[in-house]
Amino acid sequence: MNKYQLISHYLENFLSHEVRKTGLRKVVVGLSGGLDSAVVAVLAHRVFGDDLLCIKMPSHFSSQSSLDDADELCETFSLRCETQSIEAMVRAYYTADMSPLRVGNLSARLRMVTLFDISAREGALVLGTSNKSELMLGYGTLYGDLASALNPIGDLYKTEVFELARELGVNASILTKAPSADLWEGQSDETEIGYSYSDLDRVLRGYVEARHTKEELIELGEDPELVEMVIERIYKNQFKRKMPLIAKLTSRTINHDFNYPRDITL
Repeated sequence: MNKYQLISHYLENFLSHEVRKTGLRKVVVGLSGGLDSAVVAVLAHRVFGDDLLCIKMPSHFSSQSSLDDADELCETFSLRCETQSIEAMVRAYYTADMSPLRVGNLSARLRMVTLFDISAREGALVLGTSNKSELMLGYGTLYGDLASALNPIGDLYKTEVFELARELGVNASILTKAPSADLWEGQSDETEIGYSYSDLDRVLRGYVEARHTKEELIELGEDPELVEMVIERIYKNQFKRKMPLIAKLTSRTINHDFNYPRDITL
């Protein structure tokens, strides 16, 4: 087995074990037509088959090409899928003075509301699709795309998700297009952040995995502005990677000193 075959095998076992020990047998995932959700969908389908339900949730801001890419993926891998438009919900709240960022955050949260409602209908768990690059940089919406019951790809950098997608046989139309959350017309992850994922991931690995200091990264030839931006975003967005902070008043406080494993039983 090569590296990404091993990763695929591990993540399939992770999904099988973590879902089924809850007593549930089904999962749902939001399918955007992008890389991350495609990888999660294909992995989940290998484990759950038709007990996976993919949900497309377009709005009037969504691109037709993304919907077409999602449809092509479903056809290629025989994924069970339904469409639940969030357009009416977005329009009901939208005002002309809303910035693209607010519209994007609103859309992401409405999509997650929809996913969790469908998971209740189906008796299923919601799978997350945020990769490690996004999580470390805070490039996601709190209680939107960052919310899920399980996330199989959250410890894979974006460039690694690309390699895993190739191993899984994800459609070329998804592999070759510019990464985008498709939150508004023409939105591009790399344009919005200001750097390519290859550059971002190289610095992230150096700082997070190799534990180089800022000064060491710069000495190794990294762009000082890039290094500064990455490190600043890691710390600035730590709150997005934590459960809500509870003010401590008693001797045993949740997430302070009343901590148990996720799956503790009596």
